[in-house]
Amino acid sequence: MKLPEGMRILTPAKGVYAYYDGRLPGYHFAETPNWVDEGALTLGIASYALVAGHQAIVYDTHVTVDHARAIRRHLERLGVTDFTVVLSHRHLDHVAGTEAFADCRVITNALTAAHLERDRAAIEAGTLGGLPAIAPLVLPTETFEGQMALTLGGERIELIQLNIHSDDATVLWLPERRILLAGDTLEDTVTYVGEPEGFDAHLRDLARLSALGPLHILPNHGDPDVIAKGGFGSGLIGATERYVALLRSGRAPESLAEAMPLFDTGKACRYAACYEAVHRENLARVAELAQ
Repeated sequence: MKLPEGMRILTPAKGVYAYYDGRLPGYHFAETPNWVDEGALTLGIASYALVAGHQAIVYDTHVTVDHARAIRRHLERLGVTDFTVVLSHRHLDHVAGTEAFADCRVITNALTAAHLERDRAAIEAGTLGGLPAIAPLVLPTETFEGQMALTLGGERIELIQLNIHSDDATVLWLPERRILLAGDTLEDTVTYVGEPEGFDAHLRDLARLSALGPLHILPNHGDPDVIAKGGFGSGLIGATERYVALLRSGRAPESLAEAMPLFDTGKACRYAACYEAVHRENLARVAELAQ
């Protein structure tokens, strides 16, 4: 089966597939400015699928329809005929492939659905976040508030709404195996802070994630080798909490490499130079909020 250039399929746990693309030297979606490179492939990005028999839960639809179609083809070859899509939040690199699952159940929390409905025209025109446009954008068929439970092959899958990274995050929690599919609530090397005014909520909900006691954390943006080996430990949550606190203090060094010993005390993260730009943007947003 031919995959989009740069895309590889990882298997971090039994019945869990990560469709990873990016974080490759010299690899670009396009030569002109675009959100696929800037917000996703430069950092590396994974969408996930949980599979049991003929059923699958697809967690995010990746950065293009071609990526989403490749995910669907792979799952169909595994014998999947019943698809449920869960979107982690409204950002473009997570919803771009919804067209490939237009005939499926698509679940989001109610806030994500409201954001997508509000921004649909701009997303389809390519004026929200820039090109490429996502047209058509398939809207959710079902919403929830707070928490929702699904069952896949007899295993309980919990959808938990949070305010981390964005105010409309949804993570997937597999309590029997203590696996957390974190979306963008956790990232390696550091979280992308789009909404610094929400720091109090972010820290409160990071504490909620910590209380779950995950053994395996699978973020959408992270080191592919770590994801392939089963994901990150719970130390990634503590590192993220300390990083947010460091940003809020106004004392974070401008260099991410210099900042890491201040928040990554347990060496939970993997330094990636591509996150220096993310760190600089985080500092700028926090400084702007403080003015």
